[in-house]
Amino acid sequence: MTTFMLNGRDVEAHSPQDAPLLWVLRDELGLTGTKFGCGIAMCGACTVHLDGKAVRSCVTPLSAAAGHAVTTIEGLDPNGAHPLQKAWIDLQVPQCGYCQSGQIMQAAHLLKTTPKPTDADIDAAMNGNLCRCMAYGRIRKAIKQAASALGGAA
Repeated sequence: MTTFMLNGRDVEAHSPQDAPLLWVLRDELGLTGTKFGCGIAMCGACTVHLDGKAVRSCVTPLSAAAGHAVTTIEGLDPNGAHPLQKAWIDLQVPQCGYCQSGQIMQAAHLLKTTPKPTDADIDAAMNGNLCRCMAYGRIRKAIKQAASALGGAA
């Protein structure tokens, strides 16, 4: 059994210690907002926060979460009121939407560490998050809008 904090609540997972955190979140704990993309940490669809840092949950073993805090898209703001979530809706960022939870979680980490990101900051931070619909322009615009709403702006 592995105990960790998930979206602000203590949880117990009974999966093997080497099970990818992604599958524990989705299959055991029922949080399906985090998506499986590639399984090798190259696309970013599975991005969650581990102690506030963006990580790829498809290659993060459950053991890494033991005693730590994990935040998924469901925990970013349960009411969908985080400035990034609002900007994504306002600017109609998603097309198919599959990668968007990972995009938002990566962007949330960026804004936490760089409140006034430049285009170069955004490009560097979001580089490993792929969008097959090519919504990168709208993603950048949404990140800037959220930064402004949070009190930062480039």
